[in-house]
Amino acid sequence: MTDSTHTHLLNHDGHIARVQGITVGHFTSQQRPTGCSVVLCPEGAVAGVDVRGAAPGTRETDLLHPSNLVQTVHGIVLAGGSAWGLDSATGAVRWLEEQGAGLNIGVGRIPLVPAAVLFDVMLGDMKIRPDAAAGYAACQAASSARPAEGSVGAGAGAVIGKIFGWQRAMKGGIGTASLTVRGVTVGALVACNALGDVFNPYTGQLLAGARTPDGQALLNARDALLHGLEPQPILAGSNTTIGVVATDAVLTKPQAHRMAVTAHDGLARSINPVHTMSDGDTLFALATGQSGQTLGMMTLSTMAAEVVAIATARAVLLAQSMPVPQQTVLPSWQELNHHSMRGERNE
Repeated sequence: MTDSTHTHLLNHDGHIARVQGITVGHFTSQQRPTGCSVVLCPEGAVAGVDVRGAAPGTRETDLLHPSNLVQTVHGIVLAGGSAWGLDSATGAVRWLEEQGAGLNIGVGRIPLVPAAVLFDVMLGDMKIRPDAAAGYAACQAASSARPAEGSVGAGAGAVIGKIFGWQRAMKGGIGTASLTVRGVTVGALVACNALGDVFNPYTGQLLAGARTPDGQALLNARDALLHGLEPQPILAGSNTTIGVVATDAVLTKPQAHRMAVTAHDGLARSINPVHTMSDGDTLFALATGQSGQTLGMMTLSTMAAEVVAIATARAVLLAQSMPVPQQTVLPSWQELNHHSMRGERNE
């Protein structure tokens, strides 16, 4: 049932495009549930990454190590389509080059666009996945307006709570959030395709995930596992929560890396189990520096974890139910909550 804290999450009006120097765009396929999302910073942003899941699908993450040469990137791509979806970053590179963005190499510019993907190829024809044209289209759609959330972009084919089988899972999605403290903004964009369940980060209440065998209620996978219920075999890499946390604070490359690390605390507040052997959980950090100031890493890290937690919950709260071939409909939080409330009224 919707309580005041769920309402607080739903009414959160912050979003990642409030960060100075950031624009966001989605491409959503009309042929099957998949897509990609871009977070663009054409003027460059100091970047970091932290990969916690054991089955990641990524591109250009090594250049983000604090000891490596390149200091800034020009965009991040999040995509469905598993490893094939990494092609969408090529489209983003092409679009950014056309705008004159990128690392100056004398004879031209090379846009640097790291990427991460999630697994959604079980939904419909797996040969339909985000490609370079999809990444280019997402860039064309990018703006500083509030990004769409739920079952769009990289979250279009996201599914959560698959520990006890796809037939008992629920619909995931993509969400965003931001906070501003003393003139510095930190925002997050998170595509949640987690193996585990998703919780309200404020109350700990279970929002969505694995359902009971009859599909009518939430099971609580954590409690079921702790009571000895065996999970179903899960294809490695078939789950993942990926995202970007961005700020307009001035940061060094090691500080950007540390912000990516602490941002994962937000995933741990909203997802359980998280960072599993079957997840490829990856968070990127961007610092545009366009506010001209910083708050110190204690405050920035606290903000980063907070916005990631909120964005993860919103990804599920705003997702839409989806028919699944050869299965029943994958319900969303909205549908399961509606049925629960209707059942209470009928008692």
